[in-house]
Amino acid sequence: MATLDFRPATHAVAAVLGGIRDDQLGRPTPCPGLTLADLLDHLSGLSLAFTLAATKEPVPGGGQASAEGSRLPPSWRSEIPTALDRLAAAWSDPTAYDGLTMAGPVEMPAEIAALVALDEVVVHGWDLARATDQPYGPDDAVVLACLGFASSFEVPPDAGAGPFGPPVPVPDSASPLDRLMGATGRDPGWTS
Repeated sequence: MATLDFRPATHAVAAVLGGIRDDQLGRPTPCPGLTLADLLDHLSGLSLAFTLAATKEPVPGGGQASAEGSRLPPSWRSEIPTALDRLAAAWSDPTAYDGLTMAGPVEMPAEIAALVALDEVVVHGWDLARATDQPYGPDDAVVLACLGFASSFEVPPDAGAGPFGPPVPVPDSASPLDRLMGATGRDPGWTS
């Protein structure tokens, strides 16, 4: 597998982060039950976990996913973009894609971990943008890579939730970003 360029995705998410106000942290997000602060904590944690997956280092504390807004440090506006930059740099190394790695508590082929990480960044960037009424336009190549990955998990609506939640039907004529959101269980028309 060729290396993935995470930078267009991480830069798009960092732009959204720059537009989030403190008074918005309690807002709901497209992720059921998660506030904006919860989702920011999750993004911070997944950035670290998938950076360590790329470098094949263990995640401190066992790597359980967190989505707890009360853990969000006051310096999140600088820490999360820095963590996203580290994530992009880690996956720019071709050796990151070799062998098996741990993504939190789950072992998987490193090349799959890269796709999971990219998908998490792109999709949660959309979640953050929607929750704060901001524009979001990640690079089409990044979105298409994530769409290919997410579509490989699509399950018939009556077969259960799949790894992303029940898929939301989206027309084939919809934009790749809207189709990605539908494949990951999000309504592309969601608003806060």
